[in-house]
Amino acid sequence: MTFAFENAPVWLDLLGVFFFAVSGSLLAARKQIDIVGSLLLASLVGLGGGVIRDLILNTGPPAAFGNPAYLFPPLLATGLVYFLFPSVQRYTSLLVLFDAGGLALFCMTGTLKALAAGMNPWAAVMLGVMTAVGGGLLRDVTANEVPELFNPKDIYALPAFAGAGLTAVLWVAGVFNVLTAVGVAAVVFTFRVLAWRRSWQAPLAVHGWHRRGVFGATDGGSGGGPDGGFEGRRD
Repeated sequence: MTFAFENAPVWLDLLGVFFFAVSGSLLAARKQIDIVGSLLLASLVGLGGGVIRDLILNTGPPAAFGNPAYLFPPLLATGLVYFLFPSVQRYTSLLVLFDAGGLALFCMTGTLKALAAGMNPWAAVMLGVMTAVGGGLLRDVTANEVPELFNPKDIYALPAFAGAGLTAVLWVAGVFNVLTAVGVAAVVFTFRVLAWRRSWQAPLAVHGWHRRGVFGATDGGSGGGPDGGFEGRRD
């Protein structure tokens, strides 16, 4: 039996909202933002990607505003972080893990909803990626952080592209079901966590340019150019 988005349990989407919301509250705790700001940041990251998706699809009011159940994951995430954060030592690791969970779920649900709305697979993949990374981008910009999406020392969007692409291929082939959905989520989650732990990097926008090291030295030697952390010369 193939998988249809409209028959998917709502809790799957809510679980993605919760994972992202926890990452927002953890970031708020790390930056010593008060609990109201924590709730707002959790809501922004948890609901932002889905709101962007629904507005683009133009299928009616965004699900976050049409279903009161979507308000509970940010509330729950804010409360859990408020009471558990003092005993959490490795909150950065937890932030990445919860963010990876939200990324894995949202790249699938965004792609599926786009396909169910009649979009072609290529456009559905792009919307799936936008759904997955949109909330994190809003979270980081609002918290005055360098967005992970634009971090040259990390990989953020590629796992979402992989998950959205796999979802679209499986959908078109008629073999997207609960089992394959779990497999796609596992691939995206593992890809994202491994990229973070092993500091995988994507190629720079211009071939042959060097990255600047932590203390200003480039990968190819000391010194560097004036342009925002990259050496101002080609190989």
